Amino acid sequence: MLEQMGIAAKAASYKLALLSSREKNRVLEKIADYLEAQSEAILLANEQDLLEARRNGLSDAMLDRLALNPARLSSIANDVRQVCKLADPVGQVIDGGLLDSGLRIERRRVPLGVIGVIYEARPNVTVDVASLCLKTGNAAILRGGKETWRTNAATVKVIQQALEECGLPAGAVQAIESPDRALVNEMLRMDKYIDMLIPRGGAGLHKLCREQSTIPVITGGIGVCHILVDDSAEIAPALKVIVNAKTQRPSTCNTVETLLVHKGIAQTFLPALSKQMAESGVTLHADEQALALLQNGPAKVEAVKAEQYDDEFLSLDLNVKIVADLDDAIAHIRQHGTQHSDAILTRTLGNANRFVNEVDSSAVYVNASTRFTDGGQFGLGAEVAVSTQKLHARGPMGLEALTTYKWVGFGDDTIRA
Repeated sequence: MLEQMGIAAKAASYKLALLSSREKNRVLEKIADYLEAQSEAILLANEQDLLEARRNGLSDAMLDRLALNPARLSSIANDVRQVCKLADPVGQVIDGGLLDSGLRIERRRVPLGVIGVIYEARPNVTVDVASLCLKTGNAAILRGGKETWRTNAATVKVIQQALEECGLPAGAVQAIESPDRALVNEMLRMDKYIDMLIPRGGAGLHKLCREQSTIPVITGGIGVCHILVDDSAEIAPALKVIVNAKTQRPSTCNTVETLLVHKGIAQTFLPALSKQMAESGVTLHADEQALALLQNGPAKVEAVKAEQYDDEFLSLDLNVKIVADLDDAIAHIRQHGTQHSDAILTRTLGNANRFVNEVDSSAVYVNASTRFTDGGQFGLGAEVAVSTQKLHARGPMGLEALTTYKWVGFGDDTIRA
């Protein structure tokens, strides 16, 4: 089955690579329209997935990721329309010039070919990946989680209908519908057909892909994100940022999981934090020093377990640790962070500069919420993933991250001396 999907995807990628921006946008507009016009079938499939997920005892965070409603589906369709408005990187000349030999050379952006994406209970990823891949002339093979297979199948059916009506092969966007885990292992060895693999899921999936894949892998999406409150921070603005970073949508990978508080501000800041977190319904997991300052406050608080510094809560839970200074905070982030998104709240320029220069994450913020690490927020349109590695893409992966380049040489019957 996967062999046939690979053959179809590779054949489709050759056709997609030749499309003009106008032709690609026409397909995307039709996909957006069809997602809304045929929303009933997608939402019905999603209801069935949710019903089974609840029966299987999925967490509230996972249910939130899985759930669709008319407003979310409309938002997803509008994200596709936003991709239409983005500049098409394919064909762009990156650089070049005339060589001494008389050869004129240029480096030109081209599609990668076929993108494979493995992800969990996030039906919006199906559309995000499909739209970004189509915009950049890439075919896509998608393997969503078993929790969302009906939703993905219904969504891909709508996308394939739009493709075929625009005279393009349905093989340009395909989904592996079977929940059989053996198919993931088979997919990881499809280097004959898939040019790049992106796993979007937990640490176990990333480890599996890094160890077993014969295809280049870009990992990301695991966010043990930190906010440091230094001793010059102002309490009210700092709390506003923390509330946003923790509660705006707790199930996302750019949500803050650990709050580091400078010891010089802890006595005044932590009681205010407790009051605010109680109002926001956040449970605090505090180190020994912080626990002493928090346990008489209104927020629910308990002693932090050592392993919680390395975990994504993806819920209304927040670690709180008191640090001695900036060096202590940076050391903690280097030990426990996932190079996703980390922030400092400060009124000291020197501390801000040190944090930016010394914290080696894909996104670093000064006096801002970690929730901004997102393709749409960064002006990239929908993202295919957030890469926490360094080759070849880092941070939110938009259109350019789905291209490579080829060297093109123009001569006048030019030969090498």
